[in-house]
Amino acid sequence: MTEGAPSLTIGLSAEVARARMVAKAGLEADLRRLAVGFQTSTQRTPGSIEVDLDDLLTHLEVLSSWPHTGAGDVVWEPHLQSLVVDALQDARTVSARLDAPAGTAEVDPETVLGMLGSEWDGDLTSFQKRDIAKLLSLRHGANFSVPGAGKTRVGLAVFHALRRQEGIERLLIVGPKSCYDAWKYENTKCLRRPLIMDVVDGVPSGTSDAIIVNYERLANMVTSLGRWLTEKPSMIILDEAHRMKLGASGTYGAACLALGPRSRRRLILTGTPAPNGVRDLENLFGFVWPGTGRQSVLRAVNGGDLAAASKALRPLFTRTTKGELDLPPVDTRLRVVPLPPLHAEIYEALVGQFSARAAGSEGDFQALGRIIVYMLMAATSPALLAVGTTQYEPLAYQVPPLPVPQRSSLYELMQDLPAYEMSPKYQETLAIVRENAAQGRKTLVWSTFIRSLNTLERVLAPFGTAMVHGGTPDRDDQIRRFRTDPKCMVLLSNPATLGEGISLHHECHDAVYVDRDFAAGRFLQSLDRIHRLGLKKDVKTRVTVLASEGTIDEVVASRLAEKLRFMGGILDDPAVQQLADLEEEPTVGGGIDQGDLAALMRHLRAPST
Repeated sequence: MTEGAPSLTIGLSAEVARARMVAKAGLEADLRRLAVGFQTSTQRTPGSIEVDLDDLLTHLEVLSSWPHTGAGDVVWEPHLQSLVVDALQDARTVSARLDAPAGTAEVDPETVLGMLGSEWDGDLTSFQKRDIAKLLSLRHGANFSVPGAGKTRVGLAVFHALRRQEGIERLLIVGPKSCYDAWKYENTKCLRRPLIMDVVDGVPSGTSDAIIVNYERLANMVTSLGRWLTEKPSMIILDEAHRMKLGASGTYGAACLALGPRSRRRLILTGTPAPNGVRDLENLFGFVWPGTGRQSVLRAVNGGDLAAASKALRPLFTRTTKGELDLPPVDTRLRVVPLPPLHAEIYEALVGQFSARAAGSEGDFQALGRIIVYMLMAATSPALLAVGTTQYEPLAYQVPPLPVPQRSSLYELMQDLPAYEMSPKYQETLAIVRENAAQGRKTLVWSTFIRSLNTLERVLAPFGTAMVHGGTPDRDDQIRRFRTDPKCMVLLSNPATLGEGISLHHECHDAVYVDRDFAAGRFLQSLDRIHRLGLKKDVKTRVTVLASEGTIDEVVASRLAEKLRFMGGILDDPAVQQLADLEEEPTVGGGIDQGDLAALMRHLRAPST
């Protein structure tokens, strides 16, 4: 053995969210015995093992079995030692909070303005002061308030209070690009001496008080950001934190988990913390409280009683609900449209083909994912699967309907379907938009697929359609036209592009979902584009969800209902739970007469300019 060397050195591994233990030469057998106590231990060399941080922090008592415990025998790397001390304090704090009566908070909301001091200049609602007080009562925290409740302002206030009270000097904000403007605005609106706040995509500046990084760039910046966080006492805020819901198994989650231990304070902001169920919640809480958060979630939901789980977890997060925003109610309805004969025939044939293919792909999630996407397309129009010149080429509907050729192949029928039948979803969307436009109401139309959006752009052209998707070069111009041009009555988009970071509630009060996928979080986020704080009391907000009868749309509706029931139960939010079971209403698209269709089809046959 090397004289004077520690018997065991424990530090952060180069691998994300793992710790590394290195034994002195000659103690390899003792290290192997120690490794047995950790479920995630991996032996890298004869004298070193790696363990997941959560595993280490949850089972610190295993280290007491290390037989060499003299002075200086076990040495901790400073950052990991701070995290361990932090985790032990968190365990006590979390335990105390979970055992405390509901509503107990160490910080009185009435003292919040005093804690912020004269440099704070932003107005705060009563629910924002309550949320700030609760978050300051915890060492780390989670704000699950609905969009429009001012989570950005609350997060900035928490940092400002900690800067004054605890000497926190730096703030790292991780979020989507859509959050940048909100943080910049709140920084100048609320602080008399705004933070030096920069958006970075490379090495952060040492003179910045706060930096903003988007999730896409985070993985390539872990080293430089980790160094920036540890140079001075820092705080990290994850905005739209549901983007790291995959935890260590996802690129965003792995990077966040690597950076979390480098910060002294951690806060997550999201209105949809568990879009796919308990695992998402585990991963989010695991970031906030390594070693403690995940276990708290598991203990709370283990019995399956969501009301009890919500009551158990409530002390660890704050949430302002839609009800507390005092908004007029949103009327959300489901319209089930029957498939016309040829569409139904093609769909059934595709189901047979996809079923045969899926039978050999049970373990291949990528293959199954593609099949699901195909089925979602086919429920709207099987012609979406027959890619033309480009995958975004709109479908070319023709009139009058042609007789269906005998003995046509499935592929030919699928490709030629628009010549024989119009998609019932497009027909229903047209009817809704036309009715709304006649009343002077603008409509936001959602569809998952760009080719579907391009087709709808032509179907709805008489209503001055604007469109925004991931490939739109003039996004801001399109949104501005929808907001300000009285002839532009329709905005087309997909939830993946416009589901976050934009407010349309002053201009638009009607939305139509041509299709939905299984992403409950995106569905909830997109609903809030037209139903959020600032809505006038007399405004009627109407949302219509279309589903093709007897198709995968019904499977999606069932799965979304299950996810929304879970999330609404955990968050104790009736508004979310009500969305789980949408009231059905009759379709109106059948009211379009043949003259309307003929005029529409003539327009579609005209060359695009």
